[in-house]
This record gives sequence, C-alpha cells and structure tokens, in this order.
Amino acid sequence: MKPLIGISCCMKTFGIYGMPNHAASDTYVRAVDLVVGGIPLLVPANGPNADIPALIARLDGFIFTGSRSNVAPENYAGPPQPEGTPEDPARDATTLPLLRAAIKARVPVLAICRGLQEMNVALGGSLHQRLQDLPGRIDHSTPLQPFAAVRTGLAHLVRATPDGWLHRLAGQREIAVNSLHNQGIDQLAPGLAIEAVAVDGTIEAVRVLKTPEGENAGYAVGVQWHPEYDFATNPLSARIFADFATAILAAQGGEKERGKKAAHF
Repeated sequence: MKPLIGISCCMKTFGIYGMPNHAASDTYVRAVDLVVGGIPLLVPANGPNADIPALIARLDGFIFTGSRSNVAPENYAGPPQPEGTPEDPARDATTLPLLRAAIKARVPVLAICRGLQEMNVALGGSLHQRLQDLPGRIDHSTPLQPFAAVRTGLAHLVRATPDGWLHRLAGQREIAVNSLHNQGIDQLAPGLAIEAVAVDGTIEAVRVLKTPEGENAGYAVGVQWHPEYDFATNPLSARIFADFATAILAAQGGEKERGKKAAHF
C-alpha cells in the first residue's frame, strides 16, 4: 500500500476577492508522486484546529515546504521583522507543533527551506531574519523574476559534513544548490547536527539526532535549498526524495514488527 505523505500548506489569498486558501506548490506533489511513490495529502494551515495526534497516527511521513513567508520572530524570541515582511501565523501555529509531534513519534520528516527554519525553531533554535544584511554573508535570496531556469538555478556551493547523511547521498563534499531564502539558522537547536554549510558559513542542511525529550530521533532531515525544483534533472535532488521514501518504508516495517510483538501481550 502506498504511504500517505503530508505536505504542509501556507495560507494564501487567491482570486479577485482575495479569498483565503490553503496552498502548496505542485512541485512537492510531483516529487511525492514520481520519486517518493506515495499519496500526497495537503495539510491545511488551520492552526489550533489542526488535529495533530490524528495526523501523526494516520500519515506515514511529512514534507515541510518552503514559502515566501517568514517564521514569525515571537516563535524564537527574535526582534520584530522589517515592515512589510510576509508572515503566516496560521502556518506557524500548525507546522511548529506538528514538527515536534512528528519527531517525537519518529514519523519520517523532510524539511525544505522554510521547513528547515521551522524545524530549528520548533526544537528551540533561533533565526537570522535577513542573511543579506549580515557582514560577510552572501545574498541567499533570488530576485523574483519570470525565468524559472534563473530563479531556481544553482546559485552557490555548500560543503557537506564529512561522512554525514548528505555527504553519503551526494558522494562528494562540495555541492551546488539553488538559493531562495532570506531567513537562516542563527542558534542551532539542541539535538540538531549540521549536515552542510554554505561558503559564507550559513547552515544549509541539518539532521535531528535527539528529540526534545532527549531520545534518539528517527529520520528527520532538513535542507535550506529546494530539491523539489530539479529532482527530474539533478541526481542529488532525486536521491534526497528517494532516501526519504526509504526511511518511510523502514518506519512502516518497524510499525508492523511492533504490532506483531504487541499482539503477543
């Protein structure tokens, strides 16, 4: 049976009347369809109405997506963001507790761009709000323009941690990635391991080692770039989703074994 994969949504307005909608890019749906081999299910940004325990019980994995909106600073005791910075409080109220619950329950997690930032905040870390304003940092935000090949093209190098998860997948330490973000990790959350850094020292990939309760974590990784944009042409991007799929199958096998053992008691 195909696994059920939750894809986090943003709250966005659409149409001439600005009606609120729950939305996720088709690129994530296609990655689940074509690489993960699962059934993509959109998780609405319904905040306090989200039934987190039911989502954890019924879904086999979660992708926490990228977004133009920033994680609100009140979630990590940060200073106010510059005026006009897009935020999504309904998404924050959904994804942060959902991330903590998924990691605690050892449900496989792949966090992408904003999702990586959410992972860091959910586990107790903090964020820089505009990397391009910091001394010695490159501009990680790609200007909005209509040419997708430029907008989502490879922008800079990251260096993978030797013998880490990303190094194993890539087969090399230096990796070229796209870059479409303003926020970035400041203080790394407890329980997270750095899997890659950019040429300017910005943390670009992480792996969860410990849950907030101090237990060994299951499969939970995050990347600051967007592998869903080029999984059809970039071998590493495809491997990231395939590795996520492998983790889901392994977790499903573990659930079956636990169920068999439980039946004997």
